[in-house]
Amino acid sequence: MKRKLIVAAIFVAVICASFLLALSISPLKKLEGQIMKNPNKPVVLIVVDSLMNEPLQKVIKEGDAPALAYLMNNGQLHQEMISSYPTMSVTIDSTLLTGTYPDQHQVPGLIWFKEDENRMISYGSGIGEIWSNGVKNVALDSVVHLNSSHLSKEVQTIHEELAHRNLSSASINGLLYRGNFQHRLNIPKLITVVDLLPKNIDVNGPAIFSLGTLSQYNSENNRYKFVWNRLGVNNQFTANELNYLIDRKMLPPFTLAYLPDADASIHKHGPEDLKGIQKADQAVQNILNCFPSWEEAIQEVTWIILGDSGQSIVTDDKETALIDLNQLLKDYTFWERKNPNAQLAVAVNERMSYIYLTDPQVELSEIVNVLKEDERIGFIAWKSGQTNYVVSPQSDGELEFSREGKFIDEYNQAWRIAGDASILDLNMTKEQRIVYQDYPDALARLHGALHSQEGRVIIVDAKPSYEFIEKHSHDHAGGGAHGSLHKVDSIVPIIVTGESELPESDRLVDLKKWILQLLGES
Repeated sequence: MKRKLIVAAIFVAVICASFLLALSISPLKKLEGQIMKNPNKPVVLIVVDSLMNEPLQKVIKEGDAPALAYLMNNGQLHQEMISSYPTMSVTIDSTLLTGTYPDQHQVPGLIWFKEDENRMISYGSGIGEIWSNGVKNVALDSVVHLNSSHLSKEVQTIHEELAHRNLSSASINGLLYRGNFQHRLNIPKLITVVDLLPKNIDVNGPAIFSLGTLSQYNSENNRYKFVWNRLGVNNQFTANELNYLIDRKMLPPFTLAYLPDADASIHKHGPEDLKGIQKADQAVQNILNCFPSWEEAIQEVTWIILGDSGQSIVTDDKETALIDLNQLLKDYTFWERKNPNAQLAVAVNERMSYIYLTDPQVELSEIVNVLKEDERIGFIAWKSGQTNYVVSPQSDGELEFSREGKFIDEYNQAWRIAGDASILDLNMTKEQRIVYQDYPDALARLHGALHSQEGRVIIVDAKPSYEFIEKHSHDHAGGGAHGSLHKVDSIVPIIVTGESELPESDRLVDLKKWILQLLGES
């Protein structure tokens, strides 16, 4: 999942400015007076990008992940937590922080189209997409708009809720971080010189807020802040910042820290790649070594190690693997900055895509019928009012579903369902129960994505081994990709150590409530 959000946009800016060096160094910020203690053990949630259970088990068995093995052997492992949808970083982070799906938090994906502004929103993906959408636009959306305006103000983040209860929290390299404390970002001089970002940017985050070169505490991280270190959005930077808090006994009641490095390795080499997990383990070792012993670390702190999404291997034959939406819908015109009055806008989120019908003359059924011709597509979905519709190239039927019906799923959610339930691989029992199979928590997650924005929007979701592209996309043929509703992209492990209580639910959307309970808040 792409934790390149800020980094990619800034990286392009650096290239454009002839790779100038000497990024500005922010002074250490004073933490005194910001830490509000809690009688319960502090909770540290470490999110390991693209951590999946099978590679985790393999690297532990081979003895190459001693820290993760220690936490697992002295805690509890749940192998199948269900991510958000689409399975892309910013949407998952928004769900994790707010305890809601996109219909409430309103961050639809890594890339999406904002119809009221007639422009594509991108938080940083491939260089071609960044360039196409405008480097300055991507930088502003990533650094400013994502947390300030795109993330709905109708929902509260865990940082905001804890602050209202007079409990501090920390965010380290989290791309979603909205809180109640104002921080001034340290914008590298190069970025202001080329007019990508203003010199002074104030953001609202938790009491302790660290985000690469833009905000830091530990002076040791000055050497990890350059372009070749992804401007501090890396494992070592995260570990050093967390160690700074531990060493000074300033760990707040809740800390959310990200280890982003595994994602790029898995995208390149595929889901069987183990190097990313080994590097994540080295960072966890570094953190645990801040304590007199690892035994003391788990006595003093509740540790949660969490994956955010899985990845599907993408076939290495590009002709087979890549579903080119420009080619598939070649009879229509596509939105670009130089062509803002086109018929369609396409926002590719790797193995899922949003297709926006921006021309009222284009019939939704026309587009659906064209998409149904490609057997590599798992399903096609859209909404009308509060009702959702799903079809598939593998079925002649149609599935229709909406909330508040007689069918009850595994999470006690009630649904009205009509038509071909096999399209989403739903097992409907005689007792009117819904059992999810290939698409975990399918109805709530798909409903969340469909209702995350207004307008006529179609979702297309690829089968495993395939990925969507458009003319500016970066592809992952021969490697790994995610984004889809399918279980290969959606299932992640969680390790809980230092706490006997596991989450009641196996969904990331419910973790916020559980963490608040651990901290003595309901």
